[in-house]
Amino acid sequence: MAPRFWTALWALILGHAVVAMPQILAPRATGSLDTWLASETVVARQGILDNIGSAGAHAANAKPGVVLASPSTSDPDYYYTWTRDSALVFKNLVDMFRNGDSALLEVIEEYISSQAYIQTVSNPSGGLSGGGGLGEPKFNADETAFTGSWGRPQRDGPALRATALISFGQWLIDNGYTTYATDIVWPVVRNDLSYVSQYWNQTGFDLWEEVSGSSFFTVAAQHRALVEGSTFASQSFWTGSYILANFGGGRSGKDANTLLGSIHTFDPEAGCDDTTFQPCSARALANHKVVTDSFRSIYSVNSGIAAGKAVSVGRYPEDSYYNGNPWYLCTLAAAEQLYDAIYTWNRIGSLTITSVSLGFFKDLYSSAATGTYSSSSDTYSSIVAAVKEYADGYVSIVEKYAASSGSLSEQFSKSDGSQLSARDLTWSYAALLTANERRNAIVPAPWGETSASSVPGQCQYTSAIGTYSSATNTAWPTTLTSGSGSVTTTKTTTTTSKTTTTTTSCTTPTAVAVTFNVIATTTYGQNIKLAGSISQLGSWSPSSAVALSASKYTTSNHLWFVTVTLPVGTSFSYKYIQVASDGTIKWESDPNQSYTVPATCGTTAVTISDTWR
Repeated sequence: MAPRFWTALWALILGHAVVAMPQILAPRATGSLDTWLASETVVARQGILDNIGSAGAHAANAKPGVVLASPSTSDPDYYYTWTRDSALVFKNLVDMFRNGDSALLEVIEEYISSQAYIQTVSNPSGGLSGGGGLGEPKFNADETAFTGSWGRPQRDGPALRATALISFGQWLIDNGYTTYATDIVWPVVRNDLSYVSQYWNQTGFDLWEEVSGSSFFTVAAQHRALVEGSTFASQSFWTGSYILANFGGGRSGKDANTLLGSIHTFDPEAGCDDTTFQPCSARALANHKVVTDSFRSIYSVNSGIAAGKAVSVGRYPEDSYYNGNPWYLCTLAAAEQLYDAIYTWNRIGSLTITSVSLGFFKDLYSSAATGTYSSSSDTYSSIVAAVKEYADGYVSIVEKYAASSGSLSEQFSKSDGSQLSARDLTWSYAALLTANERRNAIVPAPWGETSASSVPGQCQYTSAIGTYSSATNTAWPTTLTSGSGSVTTTKTTTTTSKTTTTTTSCTTPTAVAVTFNVIATTTYGQNIKLAGSISQLGSWSPSSAVALSASKYTTSNHLWFVTVTLPVGTSFSYKYIQVASDGTIKWESDPNQSYTVPATCGTTAVTISDTWR
């Protein structure tokens, strides 16, 4: 396989010749996007778990916790595990776990234990003692070193893994399990942060495994990882009209890796900060237009699609891998960035159009003009509705070219939309899940962007040689409570050694995963949404309301549900709305319902059970 492979969750780069796909992979007919997403998210979640060893249906030969990029073993062979892709997948799974999907706990623990071992495996990039081996991009499914030729080192993996593990470690601390965060998670994270601080200013291969140089995605990932432990920033990638994806390589620099970088470093508590290219920032939106527009004229499947309408998105215009095609994960990244932007605009109560972002907005709303628009204005509502429709267009493209079974490969043909390359790509499934979560205003925990977004006038090379040591403790407790079931008010953990006894009491979390269950009888084509008085519930705007899932709806239990993460202490009013296939909206009867998010020790998830009125 060419040394440009990049992996499991959103997209790995595959092999060579285009291969005809089985009939089961024929594109499905499109209908209601909400209806399709309700079923496709179930397929995507299972698709990820099927590719994780050793319990996964496609991963019996992989070690526990090892993420396969794809079960494909030929044309192309993706039966390997990439540090980068695995970390991106598990960051998604940790977010889902923190939002109440407690069934994921065991596989998260297995992943962390697996990474503790893989860090010790000597490989062509080096070993653990000097840190070099942490930059090795991929390993065999049995946790042994891959010794074939490849684009190495790749320096984003340790940063991304640190971010995923820090998120779970923070959950442990918030729920009173500080000992396990300290003894099991931190040793793995410490090695990765040592690598980032030592090698951050050295070049390596980019996420597509093709260009050796300095990569925007890598720097963004490293910045976030170090902010969650220290500080770092760089602003050299802005060209004046778009984000330069890589220094070196001879390409235009228009690349979907900049969309991926923006959504990976999204902080729900940040504003529209240009410094870290937050999704709603003027620079990130201008870049979104330039990158997506670069694919409008080069793919036949995009023929005739006007400006301001969603198109199929690939990696970069000059791509020749499999003759250069759209990728599911890249197309979903284009949608996810816009959902992130809408979330932030609703949270801060306004949106700003500058001369930098004006071109993006005018494509969607012809009357757009520079200025700041309050969320109470008609203009704001019209612009946000246009952006939402635009974002949904990208997801609808994925729906159109998904298999009838819901299966997602790595790529789909630029000519006819048929699936290409590695089948059941783990990253494609993860991309679908994260895009759907952001569409429903379900966001990850903040990572501290607001405290580390200033940059020096001139970047200077420095590094810190950290300490590397094997993370030997992988003994997880059997009584770890996820907090996603009934509310827990007190949780105390006592760890005893020969010389010390440490008692850690639980702390009050900053946010709670609130699950809304409503029994509502519907017919085919109808959907249920949740609208409310706060920005996370659309500020009473039906176009920004949160869609509920019908994946558990049966003939005997007409259940619709959604989980929304809300700050503790938040008081709000809400109602459910029924949306017909023609867009007609029906509100449930008065009065409004109300709720206050609890702010108590150990309460990380609660459930509200309602019946349609």
